Amino acid sequence: MGVSKEAHEFADFLASVSAKSATPGLDLGIVRDIVDSNHKASTEPEGVTYAEVDAGGVPALWAIPEGADPDRALLHFHFGGSVTASMHSDRKAAGHIAKAAGARSLVVDFRLAPEHPYPAQLDDAETAYRWLLSQGYEPRNIGSTGHSIGGTLAVMLPLRLLAKGEATPGAIVSVSPWTDLTLQNPAVDENEENDKMLSRGILELFRGAWLQDPAVDFASPEISIANADLTGLPPTIVYYGAYETLADDGAQLGRRLTDAKVTTETRALPEGQHSFVLGAGRVPEVDEAIGQMGQWLRKHLGA
Repeated sequence: MGVSKEAHEFADFLASVSAKSATPGLDLGIVRDIVDSNHKASTEPEGVTYAEVDAGGVPALWAIPEGADPDRALLHFHFGGSVTASMHSDRKAAGHIAKAAGARSLVVDFRLAPEHPYPAQLDDAETAYRWLLSQGYEPRNIGSTGHSIGGTLAVMLPLRLLAKGEATPGAIVSVSPWTDLTLQNPAVDENEENDKMLSRGILELFRGAWLQDPAVDFASPEISIANADLTGLPPTIVYYGAYETLADDGAQLGRRLTDAKVTTETRALPEGQHSFVLGAGRVPEVDEAIGQMGQWLRKHLGA
């Protein structure tokens, strides 16, 4: 049984946006505007309202579902390789996830590279997390969520907190994470024809913009979470699309979480694209996966 018609339409949409953004000679600002149009793949989630806030100096956007648990919150990180996308490109997808989880979601508009290279994005993630704490949320009632580089940050933040001996969020949802910045995983090339958003060339451009310090070791556990000690992470569910260049990054992260004795599940979306959550509300396979993410968060937050 194949995937839905809507899944194929979503892949075609991603290919169209990617082709526009790859037009030679475009200014980075224009490329960012084009990438932000990925939000059109998602429907507006019913019963979700939005409010822009200053999260300790970091711009952010609340996605607030009707009837959301007032004591629980998600901290959501967008896609874009640290170079493109924004809280606006993720607004609707984050709203769908928030609705499934029954909790409001703070979508973080972290600084972008190359203007702000690593670790600016992780610093902003930590600042937004501490702002949530200042608003009265308990760490165990906060979910760390994101996709693509946001799925990486969703894991990097708890790892940084563990290294400081501090309480982590209560659960993690990491979708399509980029876990091996060396790009040595053969799956990066094996899915070149299938992935409608990413390619090795794009990943190399993102990496060069994000990790500008020539002394940075791409294999460092602080950079490539595939090499990090994951012991002590909260319950973590990992999703990836079977058709994406980073498919094995997600699979490898799942295996390492299991080895680290973390409460975890790993799920692959058949023929799924990178950052497939952008199809929320239109693609039935995506909606099913988001429903599962919501159940994971409902189960583990505050547990």
